[in-house]
This record gives sequence, C-alpha cells and structure tokens, in this order.
Amino acid sequence: MQRNANTCYPILLVHGLLGFDRIGKFELFHDIRQALRNAGARVFVPHLSATHSNEIRGDQLLGQIERVLQGTGSSKVNLIGHSQGALAARYAAAMDPAAIASVTSVSGPNHGSELADFLRKALTPGRLPEKVADKAVTLFADLLAALSDDHYMPQSAIAALNALTTEGVGAFNDKYPQGLPQNWGGMGQELVNGVRYYSWSGVLQERILDEGLNALNPFHAICRSFSRFFTTEADQNDGMVGRYSSHLGTVIRSDYALDHLDSIAQPAGRLRSGIDPVELYVRHAERLINAGL
Repeated sequence: MQRNANTCYPILLVHGLLGFDRIGKFELFHDIRQALRNAGARVFVPHLSATHSNEIRGDQLLGQIERVLQGTGSSKVNLIGHSQGALAARYAAAMDPAAIASVTSVSGPNHGSELADFLRKALTPGRLPEKVADKAVTLFADLLAALSDDHYMPQSAIAALNALTTEGVGAFNDKYPQGLPQNWGGMGQELVNGVRYYSWSGVLQERILDEGLNALNPFHAICRSFSRFFTTEADQNDGMVGRYSSHLGTVIRSDYALDHLDSIAQPAGRLRSGIDPVELYVRHAERLINAGL
C-alpha cells in the first residue's frame, strides 16, 4: 500500500555531533530521506558544524531554514533532530517559533548525557589531555566537512562537549524550556508558542544475546561500551543518551530496542531484526499530517 508522508510543511532532518549530509555516496540518514521522499515528503538535510555549541549550531540551522522557506515557498518547516540535532532544533524553535511547525527529538540529550559528564570529568580544563582531545576531534570534524564537500563551518569539540553535559544542557534548558517535562521521566507540553513537540528514543537490550545478529555490529559494540559510564540511567540508555533524559513534548516511546546509532538507521544496523527505524520516521510523517503539519 502506498504510504503518504506528504506533510503540509517540509521536513528537515537535523544531524547531531560529528554528523553530515553526505560523504561520497554515503548519506548519514541513509534510507530515511529516500523513504520519506518516496512517500511524498519534501525532505532536506541542513549542514551544521559537526562539533560546536547548541546555540552556534542552532543559529546555523536558522539560516538554512530561511533558505528552505524561500526555496519552497512554505511558511514553516518540521524539524526532526537526532541527538544534538534535537537541541539545535529546540533552539531554532525558541528563537523563531513562527517559522517552525514542529520539533521532534530522536534520541536527543534533552537533559544532558551521562557519557558527556564522564568525558568532561576525565578531561581536566586547561590540561594537556583536554587540549589534545580538542585538537584531534576538531581536526576530524574538519575532515568530515572537507569530505562532504559542504562549505566550511567552524568547529569546536570542547564547546560541543560542554554543551552536552548535564550542567551544560541544564543551562540551555533554563533559557529554552519549551516542551520539557515538569517531572523527571514525564511528558512535556506538546504545543508551545504554536510549535508542536515530540520525542522518541531507544534503549540497549539487557542481554547482548537478545540483539541477535546485531550483536555483531561494531557500532552497537561501541554503544554497549559507552553504556558502562551511565549511573543514573544505568539500565535505561542507548549507549549515549539516557531514556528519560530524551523526553520532550509528547513522548511517542522511549524504549524502542534501538541503540543511539540505530535510531538513524546506520547501515550496520541492518543486521537487526524487529523494529525498523526507517518506519518510525514515515509513521511520524503521517502523525504530522494528522496534526495538520
């Protein structure tokens, strides 16, 4: 049966930390953009700094939203942000709600990441390890930008790290609280300033054997190793973001059997059985249509 993802407003898929649109034939959002387009949606992937603060990336997003509006003649856009991309989308909606129909957080660290907290503690500010790590990650981000053939964007690994800690996101939330739950683990207000807020995310399965062939996925192994640094949400995280930390607006679900990279349908994740992350995006487009968006 032909699916209908022809939303009233264009969809922008906003990448997170160390993200990009395309390197050669490899697209970060893989089959997601094509599946949405096949179902009738207008889809764009804005290019933001691979590493920087939420506000800097959010300002870059605002500039590209303006170009999409001019190019399509639409009055608003739907933003779907993965990981740190959710924070850039939230910033854009707070700054210019008239241009945003909806913000959807996919595995977004809306209350910070315990992994970022661990890394921040391990890298003492001003000391050599921090400087070396900052330089190495920033150079890697520059390389990603060069390979993706996109125009240059400023990079700052330490600014990104600070922006993703519990403290950093807490300060961000004080300024841009739209859609946040009032209680830990709850839902936030769906409609704020004319913008609708949604979220979904996943958790690692308790036993690696429950992952089936996906246990052979090297990216899944990385997420499992990162999961060891979680304490507050030790058994409720996707390897990079805690389940309840991801909550924003109407929580569609926060315990899908998906790790952090599965939620953007990265190729190695095709080993997984069960939930299809691409289907989640098409289904969400249908949800946006039903909401008049």
